[in-house]
Amino acid sequence: MSDPDDIRNFLRLDDRITTSGRLLPGDPARLAAIGVRHVINLALDSHAEALPDEAAVIAKAGLRYTHIPIPFDAPTEDHYRAFRAAIEADDTPVHVHCIMNWRVSALFYRYNRDEAGMAEPDARALMERIWNPANSDYPGAAAWADLISHKSKGEDA
Repeated sequence: MSDPDDIRNFLRLDDRITTSGRLLPGDPARLAAIGVRHVINLALDSHAEALPDEAAVIAKAGLRYTHIPIPFDAPTEDHYRAFRAAIEADDTPVHVHCIMNWRVSALFYRYNRDEAGMAEPDARALMERIWNPANSDYPGAAAWADLISHKSKGEDA
C-alpha cells in the first residue's frame, strides 16, 4: 500500500517516520495499513480540527498512542524533551502529527539537527517543505522560531 498523501501535509521522513497535519476518522487505519505502529499527537484536543476521541480511534486501529499537547503559542523545552523521548522510546514505525504539521516539522528540524546528526541546511530544507516559523507572521510562529533556535545539549537541554 502506498503512503496516504491525501492526509494534510503528509510527509515521509524515512522508512520509520511519517508526519502530517490533522487526522480524519479513517486515517489511523490507513496509517496502520502502511506499517505505522505508534501515533504521536502534538495538537491540543480542544482544537476545532482535532480528531474527536483520538486516543480511542487510534486504539481501535491497533496503534499505540502518545499525546503531547503543545499550545501553539507557547512551546517549551519540556515539550521538546517529551517529543524527543517519545521518538526515541523504541524503533517502532511512528507517525507524528498536529493540525497543520507545523509543530511537528519545527520539532523534527531541531531533532534532526541536534540529535540525528543531519546537517543544518538539510534539516532546514526538510522543515521548509512544510513551514518556516522564522518567515511566518502566523500568531505564535515567533515562539517556534525561538524554540528551534536553541541547541540541544543532551538531557540538559
